[in-house]
Amino acid sequence: MEGALPPEALVDYEGLTAVPEPATTVVHGMLDQAALNGLLARLELLGVQVQEVRRVHEPPTPDSKMNIG
Repeated sequence: MEGALPPEALVDYEGLTAVPEPATTVVHGMLDQAALNGLLARLELLGVQVQEVRRVHEPPTPDSKMNIG
């Protein structure tokens, strides 16, 4: 996101973290599609300019099994 993120932007989004960086703010966390759409709508209402959204795959959990071979 361009600039600083208003404090109220992530109020209802438990598990998201905002990391201020020079001239931008990076938000990390897991959201389903509906929550992502809601967050993007809120940011638009707050006048926040979103520069990029990336999908990052979850790291494997100890329960997950890998089939090799």
